[in-house]
Amino acid sequence: MIKKEMIAMLLAGGQGSRLGVLTSKVAKPAVSFGGKYRIIDFPLSNCINSGVDTVGVLTQYQPLRLNTHIGIGIPWDLDRNIGGVTVLPPYEKSVNSEWYTGTANAIYQNIDYMDTFHPEYILILSGDHIYKMDYEVMLNFHKENDAAVTIAAMPVPKEEAKRFGIVITDEDKRINDFEEKPENPRSNLASMGIYIFSWKVLREALLAKAHQANLDFGKHIIPYCFEKGERLFAYEYNGYWKDVGTLSSYWEANMELINIVPEFNLYEEYWKIYTKSEALPPQYISSDSEVERSIIGEGASIYGKVYNSIIGCGVVIGKNSIVRDSIIMNETQIGEGCRLDKAIVAENVEIANGVEVGVGEEAPNETDPSIYNSGLATIGEHSYIPEKIKIGKNTVVFGKTIEKDYHNQMLASGKSLIKVGEK
Repeated sequence: MIKKEMIAMLLAGGQGSRLGVLTSKVAKPAVSFGGKYRIIDFPLSNCINSGVDTVGVLTQYQPLRLNTHIGIGIPWDLDRNIGGVTVLPPYEKSVNSEWYTGTANAIYQNIDYMDTFHPEYILILSGDHIYKMDYEVMLNFHKENDAAVTIAAMPVPKEEAKRFGIVITDEDKRINDFEEKPENPRSNLASMGIYIFSWKVLREALLAKAHQANLDFGKHIIPYCFEKGERLFAYEYNGYWKDVGTLSSYWEANMELINIVPEFNLYEEYWKIYTKSEALPPQYISSDSEVERSIIGEGASIYGKVYNSIIGCGVVIGKNSIVRDSIIMNETQIGEGCRLDKAIVAENVEIANGVEVGVGEEAPNETDPSIYNSGLATIGEHSYIPEKIKIGKNTVVFGKTIEKDYHNQMLASGKSLIKVGEK
């Protein structure tokens, strides 16, 4: 009989709609981060670094790139005969087949998978946060307190607390109460969406609440365990943790990597971040180019000037082009004489000569001001921008555009240009 002390279930099916066009054709955990990584590399690397060698990855929305990236788990040493990494999409059953409708519903639909390992503990993770955490330390805390459920929580500023699920604890860190996004928070300990359950407790809770629509951990499973009088504890985490759910937080988290002393170090020897990487030649930086405070991915060719930016693998930046405070993802081609300021450019984009991105004064975006803001200009993957076009701030372009799509060769600040059929 296979027996694993703890297995991880990694929720990676989310669309991540607040990332706008970046996630229109790819699941949020598969979005590039920090040049050569993808967001899901962080929880996967945490698992193997913490000694968790069995991970179920629950996928649903646009899973192709995620599945190809994970493969059989070789980069994370998760290609195991017993355990390893398993991709778990929703599947057809003999009765009431359904998509994953909530975080806990996705776990409920995979009870059989978890049962095969006879685990004592289940670690629930989200696939869209940037952090390093030793889950073994959290498991030890769970055992020491004889807990049924341990919720990883971190202190947040009081004024931001109403955006999170908040836990209220006694001096022993036992949870007395919790509130989902409270108007007047009674504590500043926010749930990070990382849970360790004793499997017996979780299994019983999932079966008891299975009929619940959009079954969710924060709204249903944890309140159920609490009402049953189970022992719930908060494991306080004080390291770096970033939810990169919005374009501005995604941009900020990338920019923090290039600080002189970055708060989040991608290159620590003792806590490596692993990723699937192609065999690429080294970076080529021409003699006329300038690069300052930037991360340049393998296989990139830089003929222009790059300041304070994250450049992905295989990117080409043409002569006399200046890229500043921007994120350029893998395999994108930028022509000659271009200017990019505070741009987020997705993978496989082609920008022709003389294009300027991020120009002019800010104006609120006309279609989705809650997504396209903070002065950023966002270009979706496989887009084409013709020569000498100017693109303003708080803008979005997605699709193979032609000169006629622009008014006087300009997309003014706050405008959106999404070609029909690209959505």
